[in-house]
Amino acid sequence: MTAKFLAFAAVAATGLTVSAANAGQVVLDIEIPTQKVAEYHKPYVAGWIEDTAGNHVANAFLWYDVKKQENRGARWLKDLRSWWRKSGRDLASTDGFSSATRAPGRNTLTLDSNNSAFKGLKPGAYSFVVEASREQGGHDQVKLPLNWNPAKAATASVKGTAELGQVTLTYKP
Repeated sequence: MTAKFLAFAAVAATGLTVSAANAGQVVLDIEIPTQKVAEYHKPYVAGWIEDTAGNHVANAFLWYDVKKQENRGARWLKDLRSWWRKSGRDLASTDGFSSATRAPGRNTLTLDSNNSAFKGLKPGAYSFVVEASREQGGHDQVKLPLNWNPAKAATASVKGTAELGQVTLTYKP
């Protein structure tokens, strides 16, 4: 297992050296819509970067039921079908980029561009993908265009169709 797989907590990467004093921030606003159903389970949500050919570049975050005994929540990660096929099934551990599921509403995640997952990514065109899946519920995936230049601010926004509402990515150098 490479250190890259153990240190995922970032959204994009730079080919430049960035000091902690001038690290940028990537802010993700992810809306999880309220569902009018009898039995509601919080969705599992994954976020990652892909190159223009759709190849997985880096994991950014993973929200799943991390508190189940004996890590039984990991059993349902395969329901995040795209993420699972591209990188999830090859991971021995999600430590370092996973956290608990989130409730309906607006959820903000701030990531420091100084993270080790940023270091190998060259400036250029990418997609930031967010996928959500809910037990007894639906599945949703959105792709935000990410024109990565660590010296230039960027923003992208897209709306999901079921399990994801508005998803906005903002980068500030």
